[in-house]
Amino acid sequence: MNMLVTTKLKINKPAHQIFEAIVSPTEIGNFWFSSSSERWDTGKRIILKYKEYHAEGVITVLEIEPDKKIVFSWGEEHDEITMVTISLQQQQSETIIEVVESGFDAHDPEIVAKMMAQKEGWVYTLTCLKGYIENGISNLRASLIH
Repeated sequence: MNMLVTTKLKINKPAHQIFEAIVSPTEIGNFWFSSSSERWDTGKRIILKYKEYHAEGVITVLEIEPDKKIVFSWGEEHDEITMVTISLQQQQSETIIEVVESGFDAHDPEIVAKMMAQKEGWVYTLTCLKGYIENGISNLRASLIH
């Protein structure tokens, strides 16, 4: 059984602007991680940091289709690798962004809690992205309290 988490949100901006916000190390800190080691591109291993949470992770970018799709794996440092596919579908002046995270271990006794935490994280990330892209709000990220 393929366990996956899907999150979708409408952003009232072109796909290109959203794509650039995600892959650009100078923009990602405005809505998601505090830093990205370099621009995301196919085959690159990117170090992402959350200075506020004293956390660091590595993603491996598996596929990039400019303005349409970003696929990466993460979780290697916790031996819980999942794959994330971010799809952008532009419809006139708005874009539907969909995030699908797959590869969760169906036999993990904590599977429900982990999937709910990921869903919460994606809803929050996409909400921060929407605030940043549509309104220039860059102080929402890293506001969740654990």
